[in-house]
Amino acid sequence: MQLMNALTVDVEDYFQVSAFSDRIKRSDWDRLECRVEANTDKLLELFDEYSVQATFFVLGWVAERYPALLKRIHRAGHELASHGYWHQLVYDLTPESFAKDLNDSREAIMNACGVEVTAYRAPSFSITKKSWWALSVLAELGFKTDSSIFPISGHDRYGVADAKREIHDIETDQGTIREFPPTAWTKGPLQIPIGGGYFRLFPLLLTSQAIRTLNNQNRPAMFYTHPWEFDPEQPRLTGLTPKTRFRHYVGLNKTVKRLSAMLKQHNFGTITQSMESWSANNGNGINESLW
Repeated sequence: MQLMNALTVDVEDYFQVSAFSDRIKRSDWDRLECRVEANTDKLLELFDEYSVQATFFVLGWVAERYPALLKRIHRAGHELASHGYWHQLVYDLTPESFAKDLNDSREAIMNACGVEVTAYRAPSFSITKKSWWALSVLAELGFKTDSSIFPISGHDRYGVADAKREIHDIETDQGTIREFPPTAWTKGPLQIPIGGGYFRLFPLLLTSQAIRTLNNQNRPAMFYTHPWEFDPEQPRLTGLTPKTRFRHYVGLNKTVKRLSAMLKQHNFGTITQSMESWSANNGNGINESLW
């Protein structure tokens, strides 16, 4: 079975990103120009052009307001998963408020398109050592797969430097969660995550080299992106720090062209398809991680 990389989309709008949370209140979201539906439709068209399926981690807030969009994602054969409801950093929540956010998101997705989701990605990959308890909550609520633990160091909002980089099972006191971590390829002193602002910043050649290197090791890459990354005309916020402004706006006019080129060069599918291909190529062996 050919190894398949994971293609994932975090379905959120430009004003919902964590970096803007100190400038935009959640109570103001409904008053802002919402562009998530049109931008996600761009991705659906692009994926259809290349006959590829992806996993869409959808905010419950988006699912509740745009149920027709979720129906289109589902009808096109893509996989739906939860990105929480309010795009809150997990380590800022209690276990109880995290469970409520999860249930609200899952209910919104079910009401929109009739799909019960069992995979989750934390906003801004915010399951870290200080929020490791979240994995037990996920298992208790029946989630089977997580993609939140970024094996990277040096970022101000996320990262577990010594986390496993390959697909693995994590045992919690409530059951087992399979972790498919976002990909960070190390080349010399460089950490090269595959997706997001890194995809817009680094040359495509570097991203492709990272994917090929992983695939040659019988490991699938995990690529992630957001609909707002395909919208160079999105409203621009003022008063941002230089770092935040650079991270959010760098390379927005190149994303469509780069992603098209990447889909031509590499084999991609949903998280489920990628994990199945990885298991088939590795004799179903799983490395357990006991934290």
